[in-house]
Amino acid sequence: MIDASFLSWPFFEDRHRQFAGGLKAWAAKDIKPLVDHHDVDASCRRLVTHLGEAGWLKAVVPEAYGGLYPSFDVRTLCIARETLAFHDGLADFAFAMQGLGTGPITLFGSEALRAKYLPLVARGEAIAAFALSEPEAGSDVAAMSTTATPDGPDHVRIDGVKTWISNGGIADHYVVFARSGEAPGAKGLSAYLVAAQSPGLIVENRIDVIAPHPLATLRFDNCRVPLSHRIGGPGEGFKVAMATLDVFRSTVGAAALGLARRALSEALQHAASRKLFGAPLGDLQMTQSSLADMATGVDSAALLVYRAAWTKDQGAPRVTREAAMAKMHATETAQSVIDKAVQIFGGLGVTKGVKVEELYREIRALRIYEGATEVQKIVIAREMLKMMDAPRSAN
Repeated sequence: MIDASFLSWPFFEDRHRQFAGGLKAWAAKDIKPLVDHHDVDASCRRLVTHLGEAGWLKAVVPEAYGGLYPSFDVRTLCIARETLAFHDGLADFAFAMQGLGTGPITLFGSEALRAKYLPLVARGEAIAAFALSEPEAGSDVAAMSTTATPDGPDHVRIDGVKTWISNGGIADHYVVFARSGEAPGAKGLSAYLVAAQSPGLIVENRIDVIAPHPLATLRFDNCRVPLSHRIGGPGEGFKVAMATLDVFRSTVGAAALGLARRALSEALQHAASRKLFGAPLGDLQMTQSSLADMATGVDSAALLVYRAAWTKDQGAPRVTREAAMAKMHATETAQSVIDKAVQIFGGLGVTKGVKVEELYREIRALRIYEGATEVQKIVIAREMLKMMDAPRSAN
């Protein structure tokens, strides 16, 4: 990273700085040989294996199951995603999905599920996935139609379709959310751990996107799952999903921050070396204006991301507002920063194989997944209105 001075901010402790330094050195040396963007499945498998072997995946599980800390340290998760995204979006993806795909188990899983699955994830020996979205239920989780129907005293049968599932097709296990019927809407959902080889779980098709990563539509056709694989209580699926996203939504902003930092780094190097009218491109005031806007945007995004992470790590039960602000601002800012980098590169910036062109494709999805920008605005506004209502309720 061109500027690591943010690590001296009061949000961080020495352990965070040590983690950041170690991961930065590892990423600079080890990531590039592991990644082939023409074979994302094999690349993700290699990345998960090597991240596990190097000990970096310990950050996504608790200490009791082979992890780094007693519970999630969101600042560490954000540092990891920012650092990995700076080097390669697929490396960030591989790390992030290990956390998101097992976050529900960490937060709500039984002791048996934790003991079986979390050590495998920490060692990079199993690939995790989080199956929430459906063709007609993305941001509106309450519209979910996949069902979990009782099948005898000890099992349920899951039927339905999940789509836009990251790691779909290569995961070893999925956390699947389904309508279990305890109540209407969001209060009638439950979460289940489903092994990839379970009969009735079908990878219906793979989805190609502009920044390729493993993504699929899954069909569940009488997929029989032990009731012991339920995560949380009956009807607690929405609670499980929201609590997990409350931890990991800030980290999406951190990934965007890593992409933005890389774009700024590339733009600075190009502006300093590219000659235009007999002088460096960076001598032009318009270029300097763009670089100033980019640098300011990066720092403002970093402040919001690490404010949200620090707040969660201080024990706040929810950071809904802070995480939504961080995710919204960091992803929107990164889009702007990367666009300016492409403009500074000119025609070279839209050429395949040039880093800023890759960044331009990578950033676009981050403004949509785990809650699109428009959804984050609704969340932020509602949280602010709640704050206005609270004093009235107290009177």
